[in-house]
Amino acid sequence: MTHRPLIAIPARFAATTSALRHAAEVNARALIEAVWRAGGEPVTLHPHAPGGAADPAEVAARLSRFDALLLPGGGDLAPHRYGASGAHQAVYDVDDEQDAFDLELARQALAGGVPLLAVCRGLQVVNTVLGGTLHQDMGGPGHEHRHRRHPVPLAPGSPLARITGAEEVQASCYHHQHVDRLGEGLAVTARAADRTVEAVELAGHDGWFAAVQWHPEDTAHEDPVQQRLFDALVRAARGAA
Repeated sequence: MTHRPLIAIPARFAATTSALRHAAEVNARALIEAVWRAGGEPVTLHPHAPGGAADPAEVAARLSRFDALLLPGGGDLAPHRYGASGAHQAVYDVDDEQDAFDLELARQALAGGVPLLAVCRGLQVVNTVLGGTLHQDMGGPGHEHRHRRHPVPLAPGSPLARITGAEEVQASCYHHQHVDRLGEGLAVTARAADRTVEAVELAGHDGWFAAVQWHPEDTAHEDPVQQRLFDALVRAARGAA
C-alpha cells in the first residue's frame, strides 16, 4: 500500500453535536475526504492552549510528527489578535484557545517550511501571524460572501495558477470577514469582483504554501481545479516526509 503522508488539521470546537451528546471537536467531512482523495492521511489535531496561550515548544514538537499542515475554516479570530480595540457585533464563535493554537501552528509551520494549505479562516490566521489585519464585517446581506459561488480570476503565472492549472476558479465562499492590511511578505494572487482578497502567496518562502479565502473542499469532489489544491499539498508532504 502506498504510504500516506500525515496531514495535520486542527479540530474546530463545536458547542453542541447531537449525535455525540456532548460538545465536540470536529472537521468538515468534505475537507477530510479531499485530503484522502489526494493520497494523504488526514489527522485531527487537538487544539491545546490553556488560558488562550499556546506553548511554542509543545506546538513545535507536536507539529514535527506531521508531513504537512492544513488550516481549515471556522469561527472568527478575536479582533485583539490583530490589534483591534473593539469587536464588531457580527463577530462570532471566538475561542481564545482555538485562536492561540492556530496562530502558533501557523507561526511554527511558516518558520519551519512545513507544507501549508490555509483555507478561509486559515488564510486570516496566516495574515494575522504576519502582522496583517482583517475587516471585521463586510457589511451584511448583499455584501458578505456567505453561501456564494462566483468566478475568481487568478494572477497569471502565480503559484496558485500553476497549482490549479487554471486562469479562473469557481470559488465557493462562506465568510463575512476578509483581509484588510496584508501581512508582511504576502502578495495578493486573486481578488473577487468586489476587490475582496481571495488568495495570497508568500514571497521568498522556502516551503510549499497556498492560502485561499474560499472553501475548495466544497466542490473538490466534482471540480478537479479545486481538488488540485489538496493534491499539491499531499505531493509537497511526500517530499517533506
